[in-house]
Amino acid sequence: MTSYNDPITDMQFLLEKVFNAEDTWSSFSEIKDHVDLDTAKAILDESSKICRELIYPINHHGDEQGVRFIDQQVITPDGYKEAYQEFSEGGWIGLCGDPALGGMGMPKMLGVLIDEMGYSASNAFTLYGSLTAGAALCIHAHGSDYLKNKYLPKLYSGEWAGAMDMTEPQAGSDLRNIRTKAVPQTNGSYLITGSKIFITGGDQDLTSNIIHLVLAKLPNSNGISLFLVPKIQVDDNGSLLSENGVTVGSIEHKMGIKASATCVMNFDSAEGYLIGEVDRGLACMFTMMNYERLAIGIQGLGTSQAAYQMASDYAKERIQGKGIGTKSTHKSGDPIIVHGDVRRMLLTIKTMTEAGRALAVYTGKQLDLAKYTSGEKQVKASKYVGLLTPVAKAFLTDRGLEAAITAQQVFGGHGYICETGIEQLVRDTRIAQIYEGTNGIQALDFLGRKVIGDDVKALTEFIDDHKVNLAALKQTNPKYISKVTQLFDQLLDVSHSINSNKATRPALINACAVDFLDAFGYIVYGYFWCLMLDVAKSNTDKEFAQQKQYLTDFYFSKIIFKAECHLAQVAEGDESIMAMPLNMF
Repeated sequence: MTSYNDPITDMQFLLEKVFNAEDTWSSFSEIKDHVDLDTAKAILDESSKICRELIYPINHHGDEQGVRFIDQQVITPDGYKEAYQEFSEGGWIGLCGDPALGGMGMPKMLGVLIDEMGYSASNAFTLYGSLTAGAALCIHAHGSDYLKNKYLPKLYSGEWAGAMDMTEPQAGSDLRNIRTKAVPQTNGSYLITGSKIFITGGDQDLTSNIIHLVLAKLPNSNGISLFLVPKIQVDDNGSLLSENGVTVGSIEHKMGIKASATCVMNFDSAEGYLIGEVDRGLACMFTMMNYERLAIGIQGLGTSQAAYQMASDYAKERIQGKGIGTKSTHKSGDPIIVHGDVRRMLLTIKTMTEAGRALAVYTGKQLDLAKYTSGEKQVKASKYVGLLTPVAKAFLTDRGLEAAITAQQVFGGHGYICETGIEQLVRDTRIAQIYEGTNGIQALDFLGRKVIGDDVKALTEFIDDHKVNLAALKQTNPKYISKVTQLFDQLLDVSHSINSNKATRPALINACAVDFLDAFGYIVYGYFWCLMLDVAKSNTDKEFAQQKQYLTDFYFSKIIFKAECHLAQVAEGDESIMAMPLNMF
């Protein structure tokens, strides 16, 4: 099994050259005094060291041993507790948290890269901190000052963990059917009773307390409210008191991420505290969900990067066959990287991964603009966040699984063997397409709500802005710029066609959503390759620019055409999908 090293050079290139992080951060009055490129580079270097030396070494063993449930206690794999303590003490969980409450106050542009490193090193381990950061975000956005002051410092520090409790056996994606109840008490608290399933990090032995964010219904209410429910009650000084009626029913036995505790959680008159307004729980939870969906997209991205590195290293070392037109350097043959099909697979993973990283950082930049600016700039950034979040979640995770499977194919028969590590990557990343809203639901959100929901206005604005950017590029092949521009126009044409038929063909959006999202993803990746190449060719590092030229050429000669395929499928509509009677399935 190979070691892991993060792509620091590419990460710094995106921050410094492509997305002008320093200029962006200097315009944010809240963070400009403690964030600059030197700080970002130091954080990237330290995070890479932590992931390489602390997290990656426990990944394989964590998968083999898995989480155990003994005497009603959830026990994480050997080494996890010590690693989590060291990770927490480094301040990594509170990286983007409010400095006034113990966070580091770093921008999301940087945070997405730290997340990628973590997921590359270990999907399962990184989920614990990710859910905690997401819970803290939700409490910070919607909780009272009392709740924020009481709970956020210990969530940021990692002393306590967070969990998101939404799903129930009868209510998966459709949360209107949840049955968990919240009964108001005279002291302003609520007693929460019910069961939740599939709760990531619902319980573990890493932290002294777990803060659950639980969706529940009040008596005689059709709405859903959100409650903070600690596993162990806490006094006003932050000291732990008694158990709070929060117990584990069981843990799930899963295909992958076996070191991540996925729990059935039971709430038996557990004392909870309202977050936000009554019956507005979903709105509060979606503050967390939007960040978590981006984080899960980055899980796919991290998998892609790890898969590429494993497959590339293997392809350079594995001697098998003789390359056509090459002079063998080994008596028994050549390393398989000389073979065209192996190179095709590696280039596919690499081009998709680097464009995916650009999408992640760009989405993080829009989140930062929405958070730290005001007026028209904030409004536009918020619209772009709405557009890009479902795309980042779905497109990055779909391509992440494809990257893992493609890398496994590079290994051949050895890719099916546990010792190489690549088969774990395939199993671990499969869940990313399913949880935090399946990718089909992400596509419905993207096309139905974000594109058609406002009569294509947000998408039109997004495309117009990016076509202006394309027109300003000076060192990218004009054919590539023209191709992306043409595809953007085709996407708009299809969007307006769907919009004009939405009333008379109600199944159209549902039937076309996945292809529409994929078309958008491949087009946007083409845009980012044009942008990255133009910037790279303006740098003094000629070898770096040459590599970007090779990758851009590959993307436009072998991959961009997938956008046209998906657009053609969208244009065909829903007739063939909806025609066959139910009894014939």
